Amino acid sequence: MKKLLLSIHDVGPRFESEVDLLLDRLTQHVPVDRLAMLVVPYHWGAYPLRPESAFAGRLRGWSDAGVSIFAHGWFHRDMATHSSAAARFKARHMTAGEGEFLGLDASTAERRMAAARDLIQSITGRPVAGFVAPAWLYGPQALDALAKTGFALAEDHMKVWQPATGRVLARGPVLTWASRSRARIASSLLAARLLPPLLRHASVARVAVHPGDAQVPRLLASIDRALRRLTRTHEAGRYGDLLKN
Repeated sequence: MKKLLLSIHDVGPRFESEVDLLLDRLTQHVPVDRLAMLVVPYHWGAYPLRPESAFAGRLRGWSDAGVSIFAHGWFHRDMATHSSAAARFKARHMTAGEGEFLGLDASTAERRMAAARDLIQSITGRPVAGFVAPAWLYGPQALDALAKTGFALAEDHMKVWQPATGRVLARGPVLTWASRSRARIASSLLAARLLPPLLRHASVARVAVHPGDAQVPRLLASIDRALRRLTRTHEAGRYGDLLKN
């Protein structure tokens, strides 16, 4: 059976109400234990995830309910100076200053990955499901670090893979939405109409939503339409299912 992998990005204290809205919306389409949450421990250095906080208790509850919990960077903010033209282009056009792991050196990347992993695991009492860099952007040294930090899974825009071996587990674009501007909303709405007919042929279809989506009714309606279409052809699954193949 074809698999649908569905994730909520940027989970943390900063966006608690938006995460609740998205969770309520998505569980109308798939069971809660088929969702993934991508957790940011210290969003932009201003919203810390504290182990004894009420939000940490909620995160533990979601994990207990079967949600797959991923580490999603540390700050979710790009504070690096990019030396290459390609990296500068990605930093400027593929994200709004949030490609945290695009320009990091290997030691800093490894330290932040390990800190995020250890914090989340101390809260949930379970191994994290994997690591996903903010904006799905990795620099070469971040990829080197990722291979050393023991994460079972990682993903970018076009694939899911095992960091330790490099084995690709699934290929194909992530269906996602953007809420930063009218132009990005319009382009993501168009993509959300074009991609599902293509993804229905894929063995694994990935869909990702973000807190900003919860504030735009047109995006929420588009998410509903896409999920109604994809759940006809794909069974909701877990990222960890990919490791069984």
